[in-house]
Parts: sequence; C-alpha cells; structure tokens
Amino acid sequence: MGVLCLCVTLAGFRNDAATGDPPTKAQLGEQLFFETLLSKDKTISCASCHQPQHGFADTAALSLGIHRTPTKRNTPGITNLSGRPNYFWDGRAATLEAQALQPIINPDEMGLSIEEAVQRLNASQRYQQLFRQVFGSPATAANITQALAAYEKTLETANSPYDRFIAGDDNALTEPAKRGRILFIGKANCNNCHSGEDFTADRFKNIGLYNGTTLNDAGRYEITKDEHYKGFFKVPGLRNVAVTAPYMHNGMFRTLREVITYYNNPNAIVPDGIGRDLSLSKPLNLSEQEIQDLEAFLVALTDDRFTHRP
Repeated sequence: MGVLCLCVTLAGFRNDAATGDPPTKAQLGEQLFFETLLSKDKTISCASCHQPQHGFADTAALSLGIHRTPTKRNTPGITNLSGRPNYFWDGRAATLEAQALQPIINPDEMGLSIEEAVQRLNASQRYQQLFRQVFGSPATAANITQALAAYEKTLETANSPYDRFIAGDDNALTEPAKRGRILFIGKANCNNCHSGEDFTADRFKNIGLYNGTTLNDAGRYEITKDEHYKGFFKVPGLRNVAVTAPYMHNGMFRTLREVITYYNNPNAIVPDGIGRDLSLSKPLNLSEQEIQDLEAFLVALTDDRFTHRP
C-alpha cells in the first residue's frame, strides 16, 4: 500500500487501539479498499480507480486495470450508495456487497479470483487478526464483501453548500447557484431524471450516446438482452459531481460545461443517437448565463469531505 493509504487507514486503527475497542466492519472495509493484495499483480486497489480526492471517481475517461488494461467504462463515484436498488452503469449488481466483489474478480480490473483473495488475506497475520476481531472467523468471500460494503456506506454526503442552504442558511448558495437551482427544476428539466435527495431517480435512460458504431456500448441491454434497453445506462447521482470529471459512461465529456452543452442540444453533438429519450428531443435553448448558473448549482452539490484526504 502507498503512503497515503497507510496514513488514511492506520489512523482509524490507532485510535481503536488507544481506546481498547475492536475495529469495526467499516474500518476493516477501509483497509481492504486501499489494499493492493486484492489485485492479481498486487499493483492496484479499489482506491486506484475510486480516488477519495475526486469523489471516489477517477480522472481518466477509462481507468487502467492490471497490466495497464483500459476498463470498458468510466469509473463512477461511489458516494451516497446506501439503499440504491442497483449498481454499475448497466445495473448488473443488485446489492452493495455484489458491487464490491465485481472489480476484484473482473479480469480487466483487479483480475483476482475471490478464492485467491481469501487465501492471500488469510495468509497475512495482520488480516487474520483483523477478520477474527471483526467477524470472529477468517476471511471469506462473504465477509470480505460485507466489510467493503460497510465502508462504502460511510461515504455519505451531508455538508455541501446545497445541504446548508436547504437547512436554512440562505447565504450558503451564491446568487448564480440559486438561479441554477431554479433552472435545474425548471427550464433545464434536470430533475426529470436527477431527482430526490441524491439527485437520481435510480432509473435507466438512453440519453443519446449510443449509435451502434462509434458509440457502440449497448449498456443495460448487455444485462437484460431486451432490445428496448440498447443504449440505456443508470442515471448517476449528482452529489459531488463537480469533482468526478470526466463524465458519462464512456468519459467522453471532460467538464460540466461540456455536459450541459450536450443537454442543451444533444442532436448537435450526437446527431445519430439511437433511441434517445423523447424528453431530450428538443433543444433547451439555454443562454450563456444560464449555462454558467446551472454549472454553479452543480458545483454547490460538493461536500468538501470528498475533495481531499487528511
């Protein structure tokens, strides 16, 4: 593990040692999240792609797995995942525990069988002790994913400028962000898909980034094999979105402004999108000022806890 990983993870266990309390499931999960033992060549961890300082997303359009192999899709942020009905861009995992397992065993990501992951952790005296303290047993496939999921459940946003504004602090949002909020639920109609406390309706949508040729990732269809779902992808939450660039399932947009520009007139950027949602069939006709205001609101969804690590 790198220096940052050691600083982040060992601090929590040092405090427990001082109080005499055993480590929690989430603390063990944090250790595992930064653990390179869980990749076949021992070079990457979950945090290699889900970088804490970037809202637990990646700065690359496509992350690099073992052997520097590009992954198929952009790495999404993993904050505010508790209680979601499905995970990944294509929704292939129904639980947070199932989600935690997939990158470890994916040959293009960490490339390690879960059986070997269990063997490696149980061969470590340190992890033998930690798993017995937390679970009362050695590492297993089930308790590895339970620990990782427990850690991911702690990554909840609660203190963005938007949250403070909703709590009654009228000064928490700038004037452009306030105007952007009105646009978000009004003219821009963003909340048609990005609704609720975490700004996601937990649905799948085709926003027009599939044309069967240059944009040929069929998304949800690969799981359901239902032709209707070709080009459909999970609607991501927007909390901390300003620090999780690049955007979309393929990372094709580098900035929030590029994303807003696309939605302002999708047909101008991808004229041959197949099955684009009808709500995106007409240009929004946002002015330059409105684009800036909408971006200001999206930036206000950032919790500073997820822009750095101590």
